[in-house]
Amino acid sequence: MQLNTKAEIRAFQKAHGLVVDGIIGPQTRKVLKELETPPAATAKPEPDKSAINTGTSDRRLVPVKPSDLWAGQIPLAITARRITEIIYHCAATPQGKRFDRDDVNAWHKQRGFSMIGYHYLILLDGTIQVGRPIGMVGAHCEGHNTGTIGISYIGGLSADGKKAKDTRNAMQIAASQWLIAALKKKFGIKGRAKGHNEYNRGKACPSFNMATDLLGAI
Repeated sequence: MQLNTKAEIRAFQKAHGLVVDGIIGPQTRKVLKELETPPAATAKPEPDKSAINTGTSDRRLVPVKPSDLWAGQIPLAITARRITEIIYHCAATPQGKRFDRDDVNAWHKQRGFSMIGYHYLILLDGTIQVGRPIGMVGAHCEGHNTGTIGISYIGGLSADGKKAKDTRNAMQIAASQWLIAALKKKFGIKGRAKGHNEYNRGKACPSFNMATDLLGAI
């Protein structure tokens, strides 16, 4: 896609939830590249997620000491976009099944999104993958995408996919603790991170109660 004038760049930025400055900087460049990249041919089929709409969930607290294992490895990009809150999600995938950014990105593109809706994705081994650019408004919580960062962990359903379940393992919890703390510090976020189900009572996502969870205490 060619953007030849400042007017074209500004129109593109506005249409894609980017800071409108008429400059093709790192965030705008990432979005342009993503739009030109088709979903990965190796992406796994999206599993049935109907169980996440039950509005109930299993809650499980697992004490884990936050680690600096991720410090220096995860780019916390600079953006002029005003960020005031973090919203935490689950990917609504069966317990123990491995998926990654390529998979979620393909699912979201198939739904008509320009790219993955979350800004960060936490894999089963605790790896933190960058989703959509931090400078781009997310597509993860209807009515609450502006001014927020969306984080999701892989999991959130029982192994058979029939029940919402807190499937986070120790590495995912530690990664989430580090990421939430780092983002709050970087962007000066005052309030606690909230769960998707706090804004949509019809969903169990992230399959636990953030208000009483360790992540909500950060």
